[in-house]
Amino acid sequence: MTSNVPIEMPNTEPFVIYPARRVITVNPAFPFAEAVAVAGDRVLGVGSADELASWGTHRVDDRFADHVLMPGFVEAHCHVMSGGLWNSTYVGYFDRRDPQGRLWPGCTSIDDVLERLGKAAAELSDQSQTLLAWGLDPIYFPGERLVARHLDTVTGDRPALILHASGHLATINSALMERCGIDETATSPGVARGGDGLPNGELHEPAGMMLAGEAFVDMMNANRTEQARWRYANEARNAGHTLLTDLGTTQLWDPDQLANWKKVTSDPEYPARIMVALSNFFGAPTDTDELAALGARLKNEQTPKLRFGIVKLILDGSIQGFTARISWPHYYKPPPGHVGNGLWLTAPDQMADLLEPYHRAGLTVHCHCNGDEASEVFIDAVEQVLERCPRWDHRHTVQHCQLTTPDQYRRMAALGMCANIFSNHIYYWGDQHRDATVGPERAARMDACGTALASGVSFSIHSDSPITPLGHLHTAWCAVNRVTASGQVLGPHERIGVPDALRAITIEAARQIKLDAEIGSIEAGKLADFAVLEDDPLTVDPMALRDIGVWGTVLGGVPQPAQIGETET
Repeated sequence: MTSNVPIEMPNTEPFVIYPARRVITVNPAFPFAEAVAVAGDRVLGVGSADELASWGTHRVDDRFADHVLMPGFVEAHCHVMSGGLWNSTYVGYFDRRDPQGRLWPGCTSIDDVLERLGKAAAELSDQSQTLLAWGLDPIYFPGERLVARHLDTVTGDRPALILHASGHLATINSALMERCGIDETATSPGVARGGDGLPNGELHEPAGMMLAGEAFVDMMNANRTEQARWRYANEARNAGHTLLTDLGTTQLWDPDQLANWKKVTSDPEYPARIMVALSNFFGAPTDTDELAALGARLKNEQTPKLRFGIVKLILDGSIQGFTARISWPHYYKPPPGHVGNGLWLTAPDQMADLLEPYHRAGLTVHCHCNGDEASEVFIDAVEQVLERCPRWDHRHTVQHCQLTTPDQYRRMAALGMCANIFSNHIYYWGDQHRDATVGPERAARMDACGTALASGVSFSIHSDSPITPLGHLHTAWCAVNRVTASGQVLGPHERIGVPDALRAITIEAARQIKLDAEIGSIEAGKLADFAVLEDDPLTVDPMALRDIGVWGTVLGGVPQPAQIGETET
């Protein structure tokens, strides 16, 4: 790819040589080195310190002498919500660090969730203020599902909205249902009902969650602030990421949101590069040609830290929320009241016509497809559009690929498509997929990195943060080991080796968003973006991969140390 961002030639100041315990370049022509030389924001070269010194006047910086340098991790699917949601109370099942480095213990029972919500409600001085929380994961609490009447016990008359961990569902209390007029007359398919046939407070997908009105809007508006964008980048730096892809959270047609991104990323202290995707939901203009023209125009407004050129579409929901579209025999043990399959968030027969304007505009389309029915629809649409308008090197990408089948991967390879695989699901929900959502056989082939590799599909792996935490060492650990939260191995035949996992979180992720000419490997001429690790991922036991400490990053030649805080009480 040829970048639209002009290369700024290094100044005449002495360049810097960083010796390291090891430099893993992810460049097959020169895979390892003892040091890297940086001039300005670019890599001058890799090799031994003596070899690099021959370039001329330099200084040696030994701060990484005991560390391992890798290309900065590239997250090709996450959301600026990672920063914005921390304005709300975290009630997820797993321990989690916030962008300031504080550790929040997980809520491992309904009682834990209610206790934390009660404490948060008590800290709000205004009784009319809505209690907002996130991370709720009902699938971890077998038996009675946490619904409105449970929330009522700790929130009383105060309205409350709790976003689920999947991001595809929310639960609200009775006060908010009453305020929003959600009662027995509700007709939206996104309104869940209890055994009595009445709404129980659970809202599915945008059609349901948007019925929560101002409460849902307030939660989403927190993602538009400068604070959210800084928190997003800080969390990335703490985990070794140098580029994040905000895949569909930002409404780029809104001049204020675009201006906000330009402002924060232009700050020299901003510690990450951001690729912002164009999306067609949450109030987007209905004219697809207009959106495609905007996407093409934004490519000419790129800066070193702010990139454009990709589009986010959504076909289905989430598997753990039982709203993804999966093929027969559909769901294994769905919750009471669930009938048939999941939900289509875009009509399948409209997908090719929706895709075509973006394709013709030279944009790369990334489509959310959790279920295999959704993958099939998107692959079919790409094939149809390529027949209408042949185009080389489009790199249209199936996002999540939870149940993408071997024959679908072969078709993707033939069509020049990419895959971004949600490997973290194996750890966070693998046990639940085996025991409740899809059953043992299909769970064993979920998030099939091994099949993608064997099929010749270019693929990356992702966290979908805030759905799971940012941190590619954990994402790679999941793809390499396929170990669930209970310690069981799920589908060992789909494991990949550590070298392939490291490629998936660096050069392959960069390739997917068409930035592989600038980032994703450490080699002369590329941006000096590095992850700085406390140990070598190629020599530690694969089960210890996620435990490697992260010193921080180097972004454009500037060291960015991580920030680790205290435990939240």
